[in-house]
Amino acid sequence: LHYAHQHGVVHRDIKHATIVYEAASDSVKVTDFGIARVTDSNKTKTGLVLGTPSFMSPEQIAGKPVDGRSDLYSLGVTLYQMLTARLPFEAESLTQLMYKITNTEPTDIRQYAQNLSPAFEHVILTALAKKPGQRYQTGAEFAAALQGLGGAGSASKPAAPPPAAPDIAFD
Repeated sequence: LHYAHQHGVVHRDIKHATIVYEAASDSVKVTDFGIARVTDSNKTKTGLVLGTPSFMSPEQIAGKPVDGRSDLYSLGVTLYQMLTARLPFEAESLTQLMYKITNTEPTDIRQYAQNLSPAFEHVILTALAKKPGQRYQTGAEFAAALQGLGGAGSASKPAAPPPAAPDIAFD
């Protein structure tokens, strides 16, 4: 993500289904840049909201301009889900979900991952900050925070893999 962001590309649909582990190179890859866009505002349609709602940042849901920090928010949602097999915001309707993402705090991660270290919880909550300026500013900064955890990030193993969230596009 850091590389894409350095080159002015915002993915706009980061989630577990777009992140793959490549065993041959022992590396993680981001796939499916199908709705990615160049951050130059004159090359995009403003007001169009694309992505998977449960993984979208507050600014993305509001149809505001997005940058790499929106992808980092989505990566925070993905990390939360990997650790808990739950999403940080759950709702009965799309409207309710959008409200929760933009106005409420995520469900306490320790409710699902009791053994999660306070340091790891801080990393996730920083990624899920409502305001982009309060999140990690670059992928490299987010990666450094994760690497700084060392073995401090242990958590209970989720009971089951998370279900795939549906894709949606709306104006």
